[in-house]
Amino acid sequence: MLSVVLACPTSAPFFGFMGITAALVFANLGAAYGTAKSAVGIASMGVTNPEVVMKNIIPVVMAGVLGIYGLITSVVLSGSIQGSMGNNKYTSYLGYAHLAAGLCCGLSSLGAGLAIGIVGDSGVRANGQQSKLYVPMVLILIFAEALGLYGLIVAIILSTVSDSKGCPADAPTPAAPTPAP
Repeated sequence: MLSVVLACPTSAPFFGFMGITAALVFANLGAAYGTAKSAVGIASMGVTNPEVVMKNIIPVVMAGVLGIYGLITSVVLSGSIQGSMGNNKYTSYLGYAHLAAGLCCGLSSLGAGLAIGIVGDSGVRANGQQSKLYVPMVLILIFAEALGLYGLIVAIILSTVSDSKGCPADAPTPAAPTPAP
């Protein structure tokens, strides 16, 4: 009976929901930093070479996609948690797997956002002075964006794991500890 309580604690969904939070918050932090840092470079470059501002908007778009990665992961995890909770099969294993999924996506997107922001800022400034630097800048941005995509892929894989044992239907609810006399 104790093993049933340990396998299916009432705290297990907390870790799943923290995974949702981590995915969305960290991915959006990366997207916000990448957007802000790149926009500073675009504004600075636009003063001296306004004809190429729209051409150099690509770092801002790529940074915004990182927030979408976090949103996708959060929706997938939310659906997994809802499905498991309805069957009373949300175990600690699933909670930890969903936390890991959220952290994979969120922190990968945060790292990608930092890279996109730094490359975007200096890349658009350099491209404003020398147009031959556009293709190398885009290639570097693609590799930076790939870091967030790797996190999304691993998060989706982690969110689809299953715990074959689950919680038995007659799993007791953990009782509150009784005070010592």
